[in-house]
Amino acid sequence: MASVSPRRSQRLRATLLALLAGLGAGLATAACQKPAADGAPIRIGYSAWPGWFPWAVTDSKGLFASQGVNAKLQWFDGYLDSINALNAGQLDCNSQTLNDTISSIAGGADLQVVLQNDYSTGNDQIIAAQGINKVADLKGKKVAAEEGTVDHYLLLKVLKDAGLKGSDISFVPLETGAAAAAFAAGKVDAAGVYAPFTTQALKRTGSRAITTSKEHPGAISDLLVCRTEFVKKNPEAIQKVVDAWFATLGLMKREPDVTLPILVQRSGVSEAEFKAYDAGTTIQTLAENRQNFKPGTTMTSLPYASDQIADFLVEVGLAKTRPDISTLLNGTFVTNAKD
Repeated sequence: MASVSPRRSQRLRATLLALLAGLGAGLATAACQKPAADGAPIRIGYSAWPGWFPWAVTDSKGLFASQGVNAKLQWFDGYLDSINALNAGQLDCNSQTLNDTISSIAGGADLQVVLQNDYSTGNDQIIAAQGINKVADLKGKKVAAEEGTVDHYLLLKVLKDAGLKGSDISFVPLETGAAAAAFAAGKVDAAGVYAPFTTQALKRTGSRAITTSKEHPGAISDLLVCRTEFVKKNPEAIQKVVDAWFATLGLMKREPDVTLPILVQRSGVSEAEFKAYDAGTTIQTLAENRQNFKPGTTMTSLPYASDQIADFLVEVGLAKTRPDISTLLNGTFVTNAKD
């Protein structure tokens, strides 16, 4: 899909992400901005991922205004660019994954999760060439993924589950679109990519997904994440943004013929292609949000998943020290959201 740039953005090392997060925490303090109460819009970033495309419906149908909040969406062609903008105080909130948020916190960012949009149930995939039938077969193979971001995380997770380490493969760090192209051209043996780049990668004859996020429910959560300072100063505005999200989901359910064209246009793919990705992203309802913010024993519980991811990022070297995530999850807004 040439018109949509990666959800996971340009290639950067996880250590650089941590450094940027730390720098962003300092910059945020000095950033020139007006609080929402003074009339400035809440600045919300999002990028190419099926679970975030509904924000385009929110905007197109005036649902921020109908909830009484002044909010401005900012589209990012590069996912990591949106993370950096949040860390630097250039955004108030951003659409990003749980593990990338925890990576930012490990680097010094002060962030809170206020909403879970979805979790990936198949749209993140490890795709391999003919003859590679399982993850264990990746040993000694050239595998591409965008380093330090969520599909690299998925790759390392499934390697560990198969009894392998990152050093057991020849890792090729490439931006997600480039990873898909390299795999399709036969330059690497496997690639960790996400929809819509899965379609491009699977054009290679005989290729197939040897594992996907469907086998790891909850491992890749997609969220609305805000700077803690902004949340504390503007709780009423954040509540209205969360209410607007659930109003959007309600409109999509009631009027699919009206909202589907907006989603398709924002995605940049055909309607048929967009529908094909639908099962790979599981949008979380208000009831599911309320449940997922509670402690649990599976990865669908955000507290449990956060602990597991924090430990894992340190274990595989994507974070130098275990971050303090004690204030990461703020379930107040989904608890108080309109039914």
